[in-house]
Amino acid sequence: MVAVASPAYFAKHSAPKTPRDLVAHRCINIRFPTHGGLYVWEFERRGEQLNVRVDGQVVLNSTPQIVLAALAGLGIAFLPEEEFAPHIEEGRLVRVLQDWCAPFEGNYLYYPSRRHPSPAFSRVVDVLRFNERKHVMESNS
Repeated sequence: MVAVASPAYFAKHSAPKTPRDLVAHRCINIRFPTHGGLYVWEFERRGEQLNVRVDGQVVLNSTPQIVLAALAGLGIAFLPEEEFAPHIEEGRLVRVLQDWCAPFEGNYLYYPSRRHPSPAFSRVVDVLRFNERKHVMESNS
């Protein structure tokens, strides 16, 4: 997860130094359709975890909309890094609170306790294995 905003936003507002500083900023919130509530931003630094409930005039429910809102200078956004990567690389978005944004260790898949998983579950595992092998082969070439 990374916190970002546009250079235009930071031209008018100083960058937050700690996650607690976010309460004084306009933040772009996300409401998960399945959860109903606003996402609480989760930070961690050297084992210290800090959750921040941010305020903002913009509440969206999809990541592409949040990226566009951040690019438009509407506030600070917080999503997985891959959502913002090309915009960060090209300077359209600026990362903040980097020392509080721990890297994501990845997803985990827990197998069911049954000896014979369902065909649907087996298919998901096969696709994930294929994509992982493909990713490894591409990074080795």
